[in-house]
Amino acid sequence: MYFCGPTVYQRIHVGNAIPFVLPLWLKRWLALAGYETKLVVNVTDINDKIYDAAPGESARLAADATRWYIEDTNRLGLGRPDVEPTAVETVPDQVGMIGELIEAGYAYESDGDVYYRVARFSEYGRLSGQKPDQVEEQEPNTRKEDPRDFALWKANKPGEDTWWDSPWGHGRPGWHIECSVMAEKHLGSEFEIHGGGLDLVFPHHENELAQSRALGHGFARIWTHNGLLRFGGEKMSKSAGNVVSLEDALDRWGRETLLVFLLSGHWRKPLDYTDETMAAASARAEGLREVFRSPPVTARQGSWERFAEALEDDFNTPEALAAMHEWGDHTLLRRALDVFGLASLALAVTAPADVTRLAELRAEARRQKDWEEADRLRGEIEATGWDVRDVAEAPFFRLVPRA
Repeated sequence: MYFCGPTVYQRIHVGNAIPFVLPLWLKRWLALAGYETKLVVNVTDINDKIYDAAPGESARLAADATRWYIEDTNRLGLGRPDVEPTAVETVPDQVGMIGELIEAGYAYESDGDVYYRVARFSEYGRLSGQKPDQVEEQEPNTRKEDPRDFALWKANKPGEDTWWDSPWGHGRPGWHIECSVMAEKHLGSEFEIHGGGLDLVFPHHENELAQSRALGHGFARIWTHNGLLRFGGEKMSKSAGNVVSLEDALDRWGRETLLVFLLSGHWRKPLDYTDETMAAASARAEGLREVFRSPPVTARQGSWERFAEALEDDFNTPEALAAMHEWGDHTLLRRALDVFGLASLALAVTAPADVTRLAELRAEARRQKDWEEADRLRGEIEATGWDVRDVAEAPFFRLVPRA
């Protein structure tokens, strides 16, 4: 599996986390089903956006933002993809593929730039549904043979502080060629699944497909495009400025709530990030924790099968989550949670001794019917970050971390 990762010019936002989380969940599920998997998620560290964000210091920014990306996604607790190649480390491979495309007649050089000849590839537009004669212009340049042609190599321009040697002079690769190269380098010329955000279908994935298929490579057999995260009803994007960074979301809500939030929406559809939807996810996470604070209840026959059927039907995580909420079976629920990196919800949490002592004093105050003192102690307990719940069995209370 190959999934398009981030372009690193600032901290990633919550929406950027989806094409990181989704393939790792899928990898876990496929492994549980007995499949051998290899997951590649790239990092785009050469791009116009990086040059624009840090004129003269793009290499420093790309290195910093790559480190931030790794730090923030590590906090999700899902592990790492098997391979995480970067554009910088594969420039020689990209130069090689561009040369092959020129030799095959699918690309041409123009004043130090190299462009893909769209008219030569008869299948262009098939992935995205674009009609070949109505494709919008990409990267306007009067030196191109056809407005639809897109850049494979860009000559070095004033203000761009990084460049590489090539047969066409100093410059750097275009955006699309890197993914054709990195996918094939690590997965071969044909592989099972290629994924990324819905906004990448055109032009990025259309162009990847054109590059690889022009050389007779089968490339991806299945394409998966995840729906985009919305903030206030609009697509969350760095360029629009309506972003919540993954770092901030994790600081505020924690990894478990964030993962449950992502589980609650089908990966193909848009998902709204609001205080309300995150609070609902927090409550759902707490509901799953609560199962492990109660005696286990053996699941009905067929419970796991319902869960499995949901994931085998277009990886329907909302349906799988609904099935999990019906279970009181600790073993079964822990197994399912582990698919999504949420086995931590099954861990017992013990309150500190001083908090437990406050709860004992409150229980005694209730036995004495001193309701004012019991209420005061409840407030003191809540101030420590714990909730106290009254139960019928000794010691007549249960302490639960506040959501």
